[in-house]
Amino acid sequence: MRLPMFTAAALLTAVVAASAAERQGPMRRRIRERIAQKQAVNETGDPERSLTVGGRKRTYLLHLPAGDDGKSPLPLVIVFHGGGGNAPNAVRMTGMDAKADAERFMVAYPNGTGPMEGAFLTWNAWNCCGPSLDDRVDDVAFVRALVERLRQDYNVDAKRIYATGLSNGGMMTHRVGCELSDVFAAIAPVAGALNTDDCRADRPVSVILFHGTADQHVRYDGGAPVETVDRRHPRVDKPVSYAVLSWVKHNHCKMPPVHTKEGHVVHDVYGDGTDGAAVELYAVEGGGHAWPGGGKGRENGNVDAPTAEISATDLMWDFFARHPKK
Repeated sequence: MRLPMFTAAALLTAVVAASAAERQGPMRRRIRERIAQKQAVNETGDPERSLTVGGRKRTYLLHLPAGDDGKSPLPLVIVFHGGGGNAPNAVRMTGMDAKADAERFMVAYPNGTGPMEGAFLTWNAWNCCGPSLDDRVDDVAFVRALVERLRQDYNVDAKRIYATGLSNGGMMTHRVGCELSDVFAAIAPVAGALNTDDCRADRPVSVILFHGTADQHVRYDGGAPVETVDRRHPRVDKPVSYAVLSWVKHNHCKMPPVHTKEGHVVHDVYGDGTDGAAVELYAVEGGGHAWPGGGKGRENGNVDAPTAEISATDLMWDFFARHPKK
């Protein structure tokens, strides 16, 4: 499969960015990584695709399960990268392509927006983050348009469309659950807060959440981040308990939850909701800002290492498979 060619202007931009990074000390490594991610495109070689929404060109990667003949309807999983990341980073971090091949579903990795093409991208998720927040980018409209495009072009099972994402991408996952409940059957926010008092979901949406109790970027008990790369936008995050109870109430699930613990992982299950909807939480005691069982947010650098006790990718797919839209 052919990879997209980069224009001379794009390469020049990369060279200038790298040169500037040499003079900027701490930013050097991160800029180099972003350039490398953009050039690599995707470990699997899936080409970057685009569509225009609201006059803005938006891009995404799409992975189809190996050997798909297009005859059987396939589930679709949308994966949102974290703030400052991009689609190739989400591919590497989540390992979702391999899961898609094994379980027979398609997966799309949309790109957020930012000042550099393909790098330092963010999502407009209520009070976070970066240029997408400043520019009031309508990422919800982009996601709806992306799903519609994929349904036009491929045999997508409309009852089995799901979303997940990390950090700012986890916040975006909550947002599409709230605002696109007609589209998504279930969502899986990872280390992302539900930072709104106005979640407008009008249909049941099953939710599985993953969060480390020692997360310093999106804190488990809520509050201002201890560590953040977006210092231009001070924010206060709502606690994980707020997100859980909000979705439990919305889905009319039973309380108290079924509570279990194995190793450092606490698992709460709220079931028997409307149309079979459920809410589950995996809390990793002492866990940081990471994708459980996946790759580090950056291959190099001082970032939190994910726990190896569970795989968020495996667990969320099992949850998705059990919760199609009725």
